Amino acid sequence: MGEIAVAIADDNERILDLLGEMIENNKEMKLVGKANNGEDMYHLIKEKEPDVVLLDLIMPKLDGLSVMEKINAVITGVGGYVPDYVLTNDEISRMVDTNDEWIMTRIGVKERRILNEEGLGSSYMARKAAKQLMQRTGADPDDIDLVIVATSTPDYHFPSTASILCDKLRLKNAYAFDLQAACSGFLYLMETAANFIRSGRYKKVIIVGADKMSSMVDYTDRATCPIFGDGAAAFMLEPTTEDVGIMDAILRTDGKGLPFLHMKAGGSVCPPSYFTVDNHMHYIYQEGRTVFKYAVSNMSDVSAAIAEKNGLTKDSIDWVIPHQANLRIIDAVAHRLEVPREKVLINIERYGNTSAATLPLCIWDFEDKLKKGDNLIFTAFGAGFTWGAVYVKWGYDGKKQ
Repeated sequence: MGEIAVAIADDNERILDLLGEMIENNKEMKLVGKANNGEDMYHLIKEKEPDVVLLDLIMPKLDGLSVMEKINAVITGVGGYVPDYVLTNDEISRMVDTNDEWIMTRIGVKERRILNEEGLGSSYMARKAAKQLMQRTGADPDDIDLVIVATSTPDYHFPSTASILCDKLRLKNAYAFDLQAACSGFLYLMETAANFIRSGRYKKVIIVGADKMSSMVDYTDRATCPIFGDGAAAFMLEPTTEDVGIMDAILRTDGKGLPFLHMKAGGSVCPPSYFTVDNHMHYIYQEGRTVFKYAVSNMSDVSAAIAEKNGLTKDSIDWVIPHQANLRIIDAVAHRLEVPREKVLINIERYGNTSAATLPLCIWDFEDKLKKGDNLIFTAFGAGFTWGAVYVKWGYDGKKQ
């Protein structure tokens, strides 16, 4: 890494000069600008994009905290990956008592991708997605500060899938961890990562949603096996002082959902045993009607709430990106927001429910439709129950090749 670019602001000229002298005498640092008030410092940050900012809390025109509040996190690139193997409804109908018409009518899935190579897990798909992301954004591996992976299907209980990803991508200066919020994982991830950026300490953050759902699907259960697929996608988040980025979030959790959607065994409450394996307790258990009811009401309510909170209407909302769990849930959310189907990004027919990967995979699929300044509402619902909505003002035009 080169010199650390530093900008300083203080309304006391003597302190400003003293700090400037100390920085200039440090061979590892470079002073890129000084300001004696918050407003000038804000413009200096926009122009010079320093690595480190030293701010006095109390200054004329704009105090230090207000300057920091103007720094937001913007999505600057997308990468994705889905496995080659396509599992069709015809194949599913040979495994269980179902058919293409029933699956399409009740769920909306035509096919799903399956990672069927021996010895490959979620980190493999995450690596593929993150590698494409870094190529598209031209990111230097040494400049990545943080990696967070949302997954319900980690390669191992420990270490984290994110740590494996850092090793495979040779990210020597990043620290990493996993986040688990089931199908709402990437939604939680966006707000979590944005707050790291807003702190002013992180410049490049990679967030990944990756799930190998086929590893926990019981292909003798007709109620769940048609729903899920495998995939991964990643976003790069960076600081911005423009009026774009992750603008707002409403995130919720209600633990009463435990009985209706979970995996019965494999955790510390019910460790693996011959009994748990023989009784199919390491697969997804779902009470479909209950989950459907809560998903429709909560996703619809929270999407309407974040739109109202930010003054968004059916006309000013450019795109809705809902969790791809069920086409009927997606239609219910669109109806509540009064937006036409043409404004809703949908790829459930091709991929099914990839859990934490559904939201970023939608952006990966439809990135070329997006324009800088577009108003996007992301919404999801998952086990827990967990749910929420994130309002994003998109940061660039079209697809980054």
